[in-house]
Order: sequence, then structure tokens, then C-alpha cells
Amino acid sequence: MVSVTHESLNPTSSTLESDARSMHAGGSVAPGNIAIGVIIGRTSEFFDFFVYAIASVLVFPKLIFPFADPLHGTMLSFLVFALAFIARPIGSFIFMAIDRTYGRGVKLTIALFLLGGSTASMSFLPGYNEVGVYAIILLAIFRIGQGLALGGAWDGLASLLALNAPTNHRGWYAMIPQLGAPIGFMLASALFAYFVTSLTTADFLEWGWRYPFFCAFAVNVVALFARLRLVATEEFGTLLERHELEPVKMTELLRVHGRDVLIGAFVPLASFATFHLVTVFPLGWVTLYSEQSSGSFLLVEFLGAICGILGIICSGMLADRIGRRNQLAIGAVLIACFAFVAPWLLDGGATGRHIYVILGFTLLGLSFGQAAGASASRFSQNYRYSGSALVSDLSWLIGAGFAPFVALALSSQFGLVYTSLYLLSGVVCTLVAIFFSKTLETRDN
Repeated sequence: MVSVTHESLNPTSSTLESDARSMHAGGSVAPGNIAIGVIIGRTSEFFDFFVYAIASVLVFPKLIFPFADPLHGTMLSFLVFALAFIARPIGSFIFMAIDRTYGRGVKLTIALFLLGGSTASMSFLPGYNEVGVYAIILLAIFRIGQGLALGGAWDGLASLLALNAPTNHRGWYAMIPQLGAPIGFMLASALFAYFVTSLTTADFLEWGWRYPFFCAFAVNVVALFARLRLVATEEFGTLLERHELEPVKMTELLRVHGRDVLIGAFVPLASFATFHLVTVFPLGWVTLYSEQSSGSFLLVEFLGAICGILGIICSGMLADRIGRRNQLAIGAVLIACFAFVAPWLLDGGATGRHIYVILGFTLLGLSFGQAAGASASRFSQNYRYSGSALVSDLSWLIGAGFAPFVALALSSQFGLVYTSLYLLSGVVCTLVAIFFSKTLETRDN
């Protein structure tokens, strides 16, 4: 008589993933293929977030908060914007538990369907004039869904890429996942720029803005298959067996690496604060306080994102030459210099604003390119996967989550110079954290 186990009747994702890896045993996946999968995954995440970020300036103040004046409507929209960053660490707690129980494949499938579904659902949002306060509630729910999903989308593929990195090229490999941010922004800004410039204001607010949100679901499906293909590789399984990609309980992580989580959360703060001060905030400022069309400014930001890509690539080359710790410190100092001239550039007419965007994106790329690798390098082997996820969540929350709201509130009330002070505070946090950090160069990333 054949014995049938409960597991064979109800195979878990972990079992299926092990079977898939067995099928690929004996082969290897090229670093180039890993890089493509990582970039596609990060691009989908940032595309979803930037679609919302742009709409939080161009659409939601009028559609969801029409009872407020343009300034306060945008500020309310920026508060909803921050909800995703609050939800993100909660998402990490939830999805780490799913990962431990059902495997990485189930976790990623749920997370990316939630991310794409939440973003696509926004395309069907009714306005405040139609359903009243329920429009605000629905927007907040979908935004929280984005944040929970992004916490669950942490896949460990950057570590898989690092596994294939030569010792003297770790900075180069660490910057590859970061390319997804400017690429995602380029896709989102190009879509919105097309609809803003091609449609009347009435048509754009009625239906044109909905298309970028609707596209998000298809983008996430493509990203999901790209990621699952890599999760099923023998190399990924090897890292799991060595516990380098194994999720641990967050309470245990904080008990063992609490100091590293705290320091790691502040290391990339200058970069993350700059992130939204060269993307979302200037778009809001231009829309509210200048005669320049939002469509033309989005195209300028598109060009800025290209400069950001070049900056990220340069960060990889520099980090391999001078070390990641020095690279992050130099990036923070350059951002501090940028902070001193930023108010005059942003208030210096179209030419000044364009220089602000191009220069800001370039410096962002130089700093942002090594931010993720610095976080991962702080943790010992067994805690690297979960530790990197939590540090990333906290860094985005502290450094970027409320940046558009705070910058707009300060600049509208006291002048643009106070935005520089906010950016400088992030620089100070980064330099202090780097000073107390002694392990950025001592562990593999």
C-alpha cells in the first residue's frame, strides 16, 4: 500500500520551489540575467509609487480634495502619500511570516498582485463630488495597500546578484538594483506628460489620468514572472540553504542586530530625503507657484532621471575605487552643497528650475546608487535578508515618507530656504551614522 502524506496532498510553495530548483540543478544563471530580473522588479515597484506621486500633485487635489484651495489640497494629498511609507514596515512583518510558512513564491505572488491591484484600483476612483468622504477613504485604503505590498515585495534578489559579484566589483553590482528607481520614474512621468499635453484639462481630469494607474497591473505581472524565474534557480536555493536569504522573526532580528538596524536606517537619509525633493516636491511647487506647464516640467524631470541613471552608474565605479563608506560620505557632502543653492535655483525661473532638476537627480544617483548595499553589509549572514528589508523600510519612512509634505509646508509658509534646512538635516544624519558605522566595508553585500 502506498503511503500518501499530508504534504503530498497539499504541496507548499516551498516544496514546489525546491522541485523547480532541482530541475535547474547543474546549470547556472548568468549575472546579466539576474541583473535584468532585479531591474524589472525594482522598476515595477517604483513605477507604481511614482504614478501615485505624480497624481498626488496633478489629480488628487482637484478630484479628491476639491473643497480645499490648491495649496492645502496638495498638502492633504501628500499626507495620504505618506500612508504607504507607514504601512511598509507593517507589510514586511506580515509578509515575512508568509515567507517563513509558505515560501518566497507565495509571498511575492501575493505582494505583487496586491501592489498592482491597489494601483490599478485607483484608476476607478470616483471623485469627492460624487461620493463625498468615501473617495478619501478609498484612496487611503489603496495607498495603504501599496505600502503593505511594497514591504512584501522584498525578494532578496539583490543578494543573489551580489553572490555573483567579484570581490573588486561589489560597488558596481550593488548599484544595479537601484537603476529601477529612475527607470520607473521615467515610465510614469512619460505617461503622464503624454496625457497632460495631449488632452484638455477637463478630459485629463475625467479619464486621461486613469490610464497610467491601469497599466500598473500589467507591469507587475511581468515583474512577477521575472522574479519567480530567479527564485526557482539553484543559486537562490543555495543562498536559502546557507540562511543568507532566510527570513527571521523581527523580534529576534532586533534583539541581535538592534544597533545595526538603528544606524543602518540613518545611513541613506541624505539620499532618501533628496529623492522626493527632486521628483514630487518640485512638481508640486511648479504647479502651484509658476506659469510653467506641468507637462513640460515632467519632460524636464524625465531628462533628470536619465542623469540620475548616469549618477547611479558612476556610484558603482567610484565605490569600487574609494570604498562604499567614502562614496556615501562624499555623496552626502555634495547634497549639502546642493541644499545651499537649491532655493535660488527653484525660484530662479524656468532655467533655474531645470538646473535644479538635472543637478539634483545627478547627485541623487551618486548617493542613492550605494544606499541598498550599505544596508545589507551591516548584518551577519543569517539576518541579512530580514535586516536589509527592515532598514530599507525605516529609511524610506524617516527620510522620504513625509518629505513632500514637510517641504511644501515649510516653503509655502516660510520660504524655500527652509526646504534646504530640511535637506541638510538628512545630510547630518547620514554623516553621523557613517561616523558610527564601522562595518560598511567589512562584510559582503
